[in-house]
Amino acid sequence: MDIGFIGAGRMGFHMVRRLLEAGHQVTVFDTSADAVARVEKLGARRAASPADVGDRVESVMVSLPTPDIVLKVTTGEGGVAAGKKVKRVIDLSTTGAQMAQRVAGLLKAKNIALIDSPVSGGVGGAEKGTLAVMVSGPAADIEVVEAALGVIGRVFKISDRAGAAQTMKLLNNYLSATAMAATAEAMVMGVKAGLDPKLMLDVINAGSGRNTATMDKYPKSIVTRTFDFGFANALMYKDVKLCLDEAAALNVPKDIMSAVGRAWLTTQNDIGPDKDFTTIVLPLEKRAGVEVKAK
Repeated sequence: MDIGFIGAGRMGFHMVRRLLEAGHQVTVFDTSADAVARVEKLGARRAASPADVGDRVESVMVSLPTPDIVLKVTTGEGGVAAGKKVKRVIDLSTTGAQMAQRVAGLLKAKNIALIDSPVSGGVGGAEKGTLAVMVSGPAADIEVVEAALGVIGRVFKISDRAGAAQTMKLLNNYLSATAMAATAEAMVMGVKAGLDPKLMLDVINAGSGRNTATMDKYPKSIVTRTFDFGFANALMYKDVKLCLDEAAALNVPKDIMSAVGRAWLTTQNDIGPDKDFTTIVLPLEKRAGVEVKAK
């Protein structure tokens, strides 16, 4: 099928690549000329603007960093909704339920459906096509794009209600953020007590404390001191903040969530918003006077 794709960055590049390899025709727009050139070499077609993408295809996927950018690109001046052909927008970004509902309402006024379809699994999952793809929106529109979404990962149909998939994604990322923060404290404490960090990970991963951080992120990017897993501090803090906002709107307990949010805000402020999110261990190391690194 003909698909539009806006946002060919680290995640988007691999999703576009997999769509092309599966035989789909993909029309791409990105503010980075280099990002577009990279997928053009694989067979993608270049568009001049988000509206141009909407002029060319019925189904437009967007993979963008923040809710405000999603709002602007989809419904703002010169956005996808200004296109004459587009019938549905598939938002692969993490925006939160409230923004998804807002975008859905604005698109519906122009007879365009929103499928909020956030993904989980990181750059590695995008590269391998193993992302968790959460979708909510009109069933008929989901059916049209389900096979294409299946190329980038496993599709989970959450609801026909706009924003439901976003809620699911935020909860997933909150748990991932919590695992990263809690594991940072545990590893720093262990090293301070004289334990070997690699042995600690081996024991934890053989026991009940294992989690995505201990199994993947710490062995690959923290004890090796490469800090290059591929996700920025600002993005993780954004996701936790969105989850906190939704918890407040739902009036549910968020004590642990609030503490996790503070940990990510500290990391963003002390280490930098653009630094890899595996650097969450660095402020704790500084306070404790140790380093979590392989011997």
